[in-house]
Amino acid sequence: MRRLVADKDDTEQVFEIMNALSGRSPDWGYSRLLKTPEGGLQAYRRQELADRLQDRAWLESFAPGTVGAAYRAFIDAQNFSAYGLADESRKIADSEIEAAHPRAWFARRMRDVHDIWHVVTGYEADALGEACLVAFSLPQTRSAGFGLIASGIAVQFMRARTGYPCARAVFQAWRDGRRAAWLPGEDYEGLLAEPLDEARRRLRIPTPTVYQSVPASVRNAYLGGKG
Repeated sequence: MRRLVADKDDTEQVFEIMNALSGRSPDWGYSRLLKTPEGGLQAYRRQELADRLQDRAWLESFAPGTVGAAYRAFIDAQNFSAYGLADESRKIADSEIEAAHPRAWFARRMRDVHDIWHVVTGYEADALGEACLVAFSLPQTRSAGFGLIASGIAVQFMRARTGYPCARAVFQAWRDGRRAAWLPGEDYEGLLAEPLDEARRRLRIPTPTVYQSVPASVRNAYLGGKG
């Protein structure tokens, strides 16, 4: 956690934390997936989303205003890729995320949708945006790792005394994650084709007003951060 606080881009530390604290959350998530009509279909198909999201021709096919177009713009601006995230997760020595098992497939799915969740929630890839997204993810996944990361970064912002409601933005994200539709069960190939505004309404994801009230220049300005 200290390493992650010192460098929000050290994604390997995120996977170390998540691997250590995942508990039974993958079992819970996979079981819930099977109980939903759309989720059952996704589990039957077992599409590897990293492969699909790495298909540049497919990403280029999405019209302006769609979730897919917004996702394409997001990863291009950050120089991100689905395979890059997958490669980071493979650095964890005792992880079983690549196992040939349905629950490992579900864990990979949760890994691969992270940047799509950035897009649909409206949280950017800055330190505050990452803290907000993992706070949103906590009630969606019940993984204690998300709780540790969100609370740890929120505390750093409080110590930094920026004068802006950074910690409150993290709390709003957690509350919105509780109230939103259950995103792990979505058909992501279909979701990327939806207009972004319509997808947010359907998924009951509100505008992150507190996060947006914090200037972009402050969103990395926590103690030990890059701001």
